[in-house]
Amino acid sequence: MVVFDRGEPAISGLAFQGIESEVDDVSGDLRDFSPLSKALKGVEAVFHLAAQTIVGTANSSPLPTFETNIQGTWTLLEACRQGDVERVVFASSDKAYGPHKQLPYTEDAALQPIFPYDVSKAAADLIARSYWHTYELPVAVTRFANIYGGGDLNFSRLIPEAVTAVLDGRRPVIRSDGSPERDFLYVEDVAAAYIAIANTLAGGKGAGEAFNAGWGKPNSVREVLELICEVAGSDIEPDIRGTGNPDGEIDRQYLESTKIRELTGWQPRIDLRAGLSRTLEWYREHPEVRPAEQGSAD
Repeated sequence: MVVFDRGEPAISGLAFQGIESEVDDVSGDLRDFSPLSKALKGVEAVFHLAAQTIVGTANSSPLPTFETNIQGTWTLLEACRQGDVERVVFASSDKAYGPHKQLPYTEDAALQPIFPYDVSKAAADLIARSYWHTYELPVAVTRFANIYGGGDLNFSRLIPEAVTAVLDGRRPVIRSDGSPERDFLYVEDVAAAYIAIANTLAGGKGAGEAFNAGWGKPNSVREVLELICEVAGSDIEPDIRGTGNPDGEIDRQYLESTKIRELTGWQPRIDLRAGLSRTLEWYREHPEVRPAEQGSAD
């Protein structure tokens, strides 16, 4: 197994999993074709998860977001094409759909993004699928719900910030008013979906297609916070600092996942309560990763 990333993180997820010795960790820039091409030698399947993922950062710094998410994607795909990689699963996003009034999103809905992060994912989504239709590189794209679980060290996200705040006895800071709604998918279900799609590509199906994955029902930020407190046995109240939805973010999203269920047999197994309980337990067992200062989540 080969992992390609920009550099050694301060805290390695591979170390948490105990698999550092089993992984060839290659440092490099996704936009740099030569080292990327070398890293792909002998690789049969690629899971393209690399991106600038934070909406607020994308809004304040659109150029590096476009360079990483769009240029990085076409560079990787071209390296895969020239390296005869057998299949590629590219992580697009439900944000690529944009703020549709008709919900849930289905895979045939138009991509109508308006904010920098969302636009970057939609552009890369289209580029990825073009590599099947033009060059017959077996590529599928995923548009998954909001992913959560242990090991997420970005504390500007709702669940890592709220979970660690509750564990540390402080009020989680929320940038919205608690009303925005999202579909949430636990990380183990996400991993199973990636593998199911890769296996489907290996079987000769799904190339050039997009796949949604989620529970098909939204939960509000406030509902998620209440459930975190409930499973943690805490009565801490969140610090609500927003009015409505944060600028540059979509207010309400959830997904229809019939296609992936029917084509691959995948379905989510870990509901929000169970997933939050597992997430709380992970951060409880790893106090060294919890932020020393207060964060700010959606």
